[in-house]
Amino acid sequence: MNPQEVQDVPTEDRLDQACAWVARLRSDAISPADRRAFAEWMAQSAANRQAFDEMAELWGDLGALSHMPLDELYPESVPSPDYRASRTSATPKARPATHSSTTEVSGWNLPQWLMGGSAVAACLGIALWIGNQWLQQAPAPQQMYTTAVGETRTIALPDGSEVKLNTNSELVVSFSRESRRTQLLRGEAFFDVARQTSRPFTVEAGSANIRVLGTQFNVERNPQNTRISVTGGTVAVSEARTASGLQPESVKLTRNQKVSVSKSGLSDVGRTSPEEALDWTLGQLVFDETPLGEALEELNRYLKVPAAASPAVSDQTLSGTFELTDPESTLAAIAAALGLEQDQSNPNLTLLSAKPN
Repeated sequence: MNPQEVQDVPTEDRLDQACAWVARLRSDAISPADRRAFAEWMAQSAANRQAFDEMAELWGDLGALSHMPLDELYPESVPSPDYRASRTSATPKARPATHSSTTEVSGWNLPQWLMGGSAVAACLGIALWIGNQWLQQAPAPQQMYTTAVGETRTIALPDGSEVKLNTNSELVVSFSRESRRTQLLRGEAFFDVARQTSRPFTVEAGSANIRVLGTQFNVERNPQNTRISVTGGTVAVSEARTASGLQPESVKLTRNQKVSVSKSGLSDVGRTSPEEALDWTLGQLVFDETPLGEALEELNRYLKVPAAASPAVSDQTLSGTFELTDPESTLAAIAAALGLEQDQSNPNLTLLSAKPN
């Protein structure tokens, strides 16, 4: 294999550039100079073409480009006026894109893109027509998967994807020829999604909508929010709904990034690790300065009697690795680590609170 081919893969910078080109190509202000610059960028490498392919499919299916705020998400990658001017001056008017320079771009018919913004509108129109046809079809058959308290389960999906379902969880799967749709009704799941560019894979979980083409990520649905952690690839996360008249917020996550989504919106993007995101698959809970209330939400999936923290101590942070083989002992260890007492006077709830002086 050619060493150049090994290195010629999409990087995060390339993906950001591709997102910027998606934004430019759907803009009413797209100019002939922009189109020439785009053709040159696409012809530079297979990695550029692959990056654009991934981003266009990730954000563009069924008209999503019409409302995704890509210019705001990736302002650092949007070509500046100075950049476009330099590209125009570097591209003589007598040097139009030739047939050989465009047809060699594997998988792309660049003259169609060079036709201008009308091509983008046509693509969006086709996508919307496909979406309308899908809505008129009979609903795809659904399959439900559940786990009991203390049980975990690995599910092989018909597309080659794999889902690891955590304890006390429920997942609905609905596949059709056009889409791969899932809904996490409760609990937690790790998705290892097989790449299919023609059928995006989506997850609905509480306040969050998640969309990928092929990647690995963990989804944790809690009563107050949904947390998404990415261990590989690129994941698009958006709000499921917002106040009337407002567009849903959206964000792109890459490897070792996480975000939570609640009724109040998206949190800031944070850092994570495979150890933190997938601790439960190893029978452990790993906390790194995690608020106690949040830690108990995770532990409650394994406890027969749920636990809660009093308001005075719910923001105390917890760090450490705790085994899940005996969740009641883990709760006692957490209380001891933070110097708290367990109030078990209520048979349906264990309350952690500060010890009296």
